[in-house]
Amino acid sequence: MLKKILALLLAAAVILPAASCARKAPSEDGGKIRVSVSFDALREFAAAVGGDKVAVSVIIPDGTEPHDFEPKAQDLTALSTADILILNGLGMESWADNAVKAAGNAVLITVDASAGIQPITAADAEAASEHGQYDPHIWLSLKCAETEVQNIRDALVRADPGNKTYYQANSDDYVAALEQLYGAYAAKFAAVTNRNFVTGHAAFAYLCRDFGLSQNSVEDVFAEGEPSAKQMAALIDYCRANHVTTVFSEALLSTDVADTLARETGASVRAINTIESSEDGKTYLQRMEENLSVIYESLSA
Repeated sequence: MLKKILALLLAAAVILPAASCARKAPSEDGGKIRVSVSFDALREFAAAVGGDKVAVSVIIPDGTEPHDFEPKAQDLTALSTADILILNGLGMESWADNAVKAAGNAVLITVDASAGIQPITAADAEAASEHGQYDPHIWLSLKCAETEVQNIRDALVRADPGNKTYYQANSDDYVAALEQLYGAYAAKFAAVTNRNFVTGHAAFAYLCRDFGLSQNSVEDVFAEGEPSAKQMAALIDYCRANHVTTVFSEALLSTDVADTLARETGASVRAINTIESSEDGKTYLQRMEENLSVIYESLSA
């Protein structure tokens, strides 16, 4: 895989440096700051803070699992004329360093949106091999999202200091909305006695940290296909022993295992958003509210 990515980046390098010598004039974008982001949640954060001062493009296409993303030359061309590149960080975009080098864009501001966040160590050896030392799913935490938004604000101010007050006001408004949603569910989760839920992908550790919850993931099975009979029996025993009433499944993963668990244990299968791709025109805040609502319902049932 690494050889394939390097080959693609070398191909991009042939195209991109030439393009970077002919950066678009601000008038071509209506004077807007050109922002590239890795995936959808970051697009929403950048758009919320930047408002009508930014033009945002997304590198990872909708419907693509970010963990499996392998950039092609055309995925990287926007970097040659971008003013800002926003990355989630914590190992989420393993391709980014080579992509930035290939872009040949000397004025590109690269933002690690995870800066200042206390990371959670990867749950196990498999997760570490996929992402690196730390769990990267910070955007699924309202508290971490606040930090990401503030890091994006700081980058926009650096690129466009004349509009600092505008970006600060937008950032403050969005952080206030995140805080309002957090406050509503902090009170609800404080009242539940069952604090464990089951997901397919181990993506919600930071959300759990926000609210004192615990996720139990069957990621190995969900992510890698059909389980063996022994694995399925162990999963069924686990769900029964822990009185699991709901198994959450993500849009980009198969529901086959969740459906089987539901049949065998009487649990229901509910969708949960990982907010990696745009979904039905819903905003980040709407999808996070849906996540918190279905988790709360499963714990209070």
